Amino acid sequence: MRIFGPLAVLSVYLSFLVFGAFSIDESLRQAFPIIEPDPGHTKLRLSREGLKAIERITTPIAAVAVIGPYRSGKSFLLNQLLSLSCDEGFGVGHLRDTKTKGIWVWGAPVELDIDGVKTSVFYLDTEGFESVGKSNVYDDRIFALATVMSSVLVYNLPETIREADISRLSFAVELAEEFYGRVKGQDVAFEPAKLLWLIQRDFLQGKSVQQMVDESLRQVPNAEGNKNIDQVNQIRDSLAIMGDNSTAFSLPQPHLQRTKLCELKDEELDPMYVKKRDQLKAVVSSMIRPKIVQGKSLNGKEFVSFLEQILEALNKGEIPSTGSLVEVFNKGILERCLKLYNVRMGNVGLPRSEESLHQAHEDSKAAAMLAFDEQHFGRHHAKKSAEQLIEEIDKVYKNFVLSNEYQSSKLCESLYTRCEEKMDQLQVLRLPSMAKFNAGFLQCNQSFESECVGPSKTNYEMRMMKMLGKSKSLFIKEYNHRLFNWLVAFSLVMVIGAWILFIFLETYTRMFWSSESLYYNPVWHGIVATWEAVVYSPVLDLDR
Repeated sequence: MRIFGPLAVLSVYLSFLVFGAFSIDESLRQAFPIIEPDPGHTKLRLSREGLKAIERITTPIAAVAVIGPYRSGKSFLLNQLLSLSCDEGFGVGHLRDTKTKGIWVWGAPVELDIDGVKTSVFYLDTEGFESVGKSNVYDDRIFALATVMSSVLVYNLPETIREADISRLSFAVELAEEFYGRVKGQDVAFEPAKLLWLIQRDFLQGKSVQQMVDESLRQVPNAEGNKNIDQVNQIRDSLAIMGDNSTAFSLPQPHLQRTKLCELKDEELDPMYVKKRDQLKAVVSSMIRPKIVQGKSLNGKEFVSFLEQILEALNKGEIPSTGSLVEVFNKGILERCLKLYNVRMGNVGLPRSEESLHQAHEDSKAAAMLAFDEQHFGRHHAKKSAEQLIEEIDKVYKNFVLSNEYQSSKLCESLYTRCEEKMDQLQVLRLPSMAKFNAGFLQCNQSFESECVGPSKTNYEMRMMKMLGKSKSLFIKEYNHRLFNWLVAFSLVMVIGAWILFIFLETYTRMFWSSESLYYNPVWHGIVATWEAVVYSPVLDLDR
């Protein structure tokens, strides 16, 4: 027991881990909602149930979304692409109302190797267009959301392409133009979804689906200048951006009894359908690429964060315009660029001259605008975001100007006060000295000129000139008077000192010292040294 006990425990533990992992994977093999409509079917909201399945993915992500009219077989098509039965995969409804609400995701991604990169591919089912009780704005949001978040957009259409189907693309394509439409060769903010026109029809003779799509997108002749036709042609012009990224594919109906499709096996379906369906799988797989945003692929958490940003944009306002969406997407970029400006300006030491501060502002502003140009979304509507960034930068710059004025005033005031105190000290020297006053005056003036900077310098220079001039005038006026008094006092001291010296030399020394002992006395030596210093020095020679 001592030998096999631990092995048995380890075996049970490993079995538990394997079973647990299997259970987790199995639990994800179902459809989850990731986007739900609000009760009024006017706005969209996130559903965390499905987002958890996406967030756990650490590899690059790609999404294949199927859009189209309600009751057009989107859910069944997705199950066919995933090789799932109706019982296993997305729910397929046979009622007249739409089965799928919002956007659903199949929880178990398909792992593909794309250009040597392991990619997790999620398949998305979207709520059908034109169902009862919904506004066109809601349909447009679903369409736009699927367009922006997917790598491959399958536009599932029954029988043929209607003008309404082309018109419906206009808003999504306008988004594409704003988000993807950079000049070729430059970095793109988003990598556009590849559009697959999937036409399901019973007749395969005549025009190919590619010819059908090309003809539908061709300009309508308008010799009379009809405004309605002009609008139709404008939509066709906007769709040109999808030209390089679109493919057309036809798919026959799988069976005449469409209500029983979920009960039929491949052997019971139309052989032509089975063949074309397998071809469709290959076409979709060849179109899939990882979702690229800001030049990098997204993992699960980044994809969910990106989805949240899209949803915030689409829900902004009652009826979002392309401009409002671009503003929301650029909001984060604006904040980062403004932060860049603040950091660069924060590294500029204050106070400094107005010219120097303005040059630092221009350099920091240019760096922020360059970062915005490299990251922003959109071409046309991004102009408004750029103007907003400039406006915010100018507001911040005004604060730096005010701060510079305050710091300059504070510094110059301190230097002025220090000089004023210095001049007051020079006014009351015990021994008046013009040289000492001039040295202090010059030092004070030079330190002020070199250290006082900024917009307050001019004002304080005028104050300094007045204060220094007044101090010098007052010192000169008092200097002569005080010097005269000091000379009188010095003369008197010299006279008294001379008499004391005379008495000492002529009387005291003769009474107590002989001439020989006097000359060897330390006192006499001190007198001799003093005499020599006074009579001759490198500066003054009394003998001359």
